[in-house]
Amino acid sequence: MSLSQGHGETIRFAFGDSPALADELLELVLAGRKTATCGALSDFEAGGEPMPQVGRQDIVLDGKGRPAAVIETVEITIRAFSEVDEDFARAEGEGDLSLTFWREEHEAYFQRNGGFSPDMKLVCERFRLVKILERQDPKE
Repeated sequence: MSLSQGHGETIRFAFGDSPALADELLELVLAGRKTATCGALSDFEAGGEPMPQVGRQDIVLDGKGRPAAVIETVEITIRAFSEVDEDFARAEGEGDLSLTFWREEHEAYFQRNGGFSPDMKLVCERFRLVKILERQDPKE
């Protein structure tokens, strides 16, 4: 069964850059607090990640790589890091939901993952939670 409903191939991914961060951000999605995410446009252009597509449903993995949720992209905008506003920062659902927190955490994230500049272009994605999947540890 394809989840993409004609909007490109379903992508499987985890948020963040570590298992702990993947679990933390996933829990925000499952709680309904996180409805947005972003990534460096250069990562998509380099072919490292597939570009999000409005209407495509993707599978979010937990920190152990298990399918945990299905989300659907509802909006994509490209803007400079410095142009991200309070509304988008709040939709990312992290920390105290402030733009200041968002900027500090995302600057550190981009520094760890290839570099940061205030004028770097970001792919800003809003999504909705479609389904929570039952996660089970494999029994071997």
